[in-house]
Amino acid sequence: MLLLPGPPPIEITLRRSARARRFSLRVSHANGAVTLSLPMRAREADAMAFVRAQEGWIRDAVARMPQVVSVGLGSVLPFEGKALQLESGAGRSVRVEGCSLIVPGDPDRAPARVSAFLRVQARNRLVTASDHYAGLIGRKVTQVTLRDTRSRWGSCTSEGALMYSWRLIMAPPRVLDYVAAHEVAHMLEMNHSDRFWAVVQRLFPGWQAERAWLKREGGALQAIRFDSGDLDVA
Repeated sequence: MLLLPGPPPIEITLRRSARARRFSLRVSHANGAVTLSLPMRAREADAMAFVRAQEGWIRDAVARMPQVVSVGLGSVLPFEGKALQLESGAGRSVRVEGCSLIVPGDPDRAPARVSAFLRVQARNRLVTASDHYAGLIGRKVTQVTLRDTRSRWGSCTSEGALMYSWRLIMAPPRVLDYVAAHEVAHMLEMNHSDRFWAVVQRLFPGWQAERAWLKREGGALQAIRFDSGDLDVA
């Protein structure tokens, strides 16, 4: 761990790698954590010199990180691209009513109940979208898994098992559909070659706008916290 002094001081995690050939900085979109990758035998003094030389970039990148938003009654949460206000209400299940997300029961349980609601909705939408796009290329989805990933929105194995971030349900529906089409395209091309992007274009014409949305707005979805445990997810 290095500490970059100044107002404010910034902690920088060192990650030595046998594959690293040079110093490389990364700022997490999830929590603003700064990581410096470096070769196994690199000196810590050289690492610190590199950090000081990049101080302006580091501070600018950290300052641009989305503000963390904690979920609770009264807060506003995106759902399928629409802003909904969390409100208490009667009944047993979490539900959308107009511009509100009604959360019955103990207010202290609201974040956990909303998280569970989002995961169910995400699974329904992502399974449907995945099956749809897989059918267009004559393939079959073998499994759909949801996780709270920070480094990627989805992945695909050669066996047709798909993994997605359930936070996609907070994005506009076309963004979720693009990610599903993107991962299904990997069933034909396990790479990001021109052939792969040609498959994506066939499945989801105009995908560039949705990909740009994720790059621009995805960090804000990652910054939403549903409970204290979210803060520790890497």
